[in-house]
Amino acid sequence: MMQEILKIAIQKSGRLYDDSVQLLRECGIDLRNVKDRLRTVSENFPIEVFFLRDDDIPEYVEDGVADVGIVGQNVLLEKGRSIREVEALGFGKCRLSLAVPKSFDYQNLQSLQGKRIATSYPKILGTYLKKNAIEASIHEISGSVEIAPGIGLADAAADLVSSGGTLFMNGLKEVEVILDSQAVLVAGNTIGNEKQDILNKLLFRIRSVRKAKKSKYVLMNVPNGQLQDVLQLLPGMRSPTVLPLAETGWSSVHSVLDEDEFWIRIEQLKAAGAEGILVVPIEKLIL
Repeated sequence: MMQEILKIAIQKSGRLYDDSVQLLRECGIDLRNVKDRLRTVSENFPIEVFFLRDDDIPEYVEDGVADVGIVGQNVLLEKGRSIREVEALGFGKCRLSLAVPKSFDYQNLQSLQGKRIATSYPKILGTYLKKNAIEASIHEISGSVEIAPGIGLADAAADLVSSGGTLFMNGLKEVEVILDSQAVLVAGNTIGNEKQDILNKLLFRIRSVRKAKKSKYVLMNVPNGQLQDVLQLLPGMRSPTVLPLAETGWSSVHSVLDEDEFWIRIEQLKAAGAEGILVVPIEKLIL
């Protein structure tokens, strides 16, 4: 009996492609010769990768052509397909925002009442405007949304923003955030038990990789007299590891710190007496 293979769809190009391929490789999945390919099968994990247009991925997952896919939350919400978000992946972060010309006297959302807004996301924008009781004309266009106000096609634009540089170059200013988005793993609703088991194994690897990226392994030398003060500052996985140094009166302390509180904790550790602090990146963190 042949083993089931989990079929996953990712972008064939665009802002999520590189990070999606890198994530799978960091999960130990062997992907060779992916450049300019439409599909590839891993040799060391039961997974087949399809390379598709971003907008097509939700439909392929809903129809069962692919079992899972990696898309932006903006695409997931806009397409409205009958699929489920399984895991937020932490990359491809952006926001769908409203922008107006710099000369536009924008006070609040009411300033857009009766205006024309260009966007590639009419469903998300329409829901947002309705929720805020704004009646405006939505002009759906694909690509180059940010030039619409400048050429007189619209009074405002609703487009994806990362740094804001594109808006600035087109004479626009960001005024409202409609949606914060990032890449997510999505799945269909009809995955069988064997494929669900493969998906669970993939999720275990993804979570281990993501946790490792947000953590740092820290080693430090601590005088035994200050050891308890230092240990109180360290969460560790269960508790910090303490080993005696060759020099009498000193110990080596090992622990894991979360990146979000890393620098604050390091300052506290130094103040408590820690010296020779060594920080090491973690490749995988298995919980």
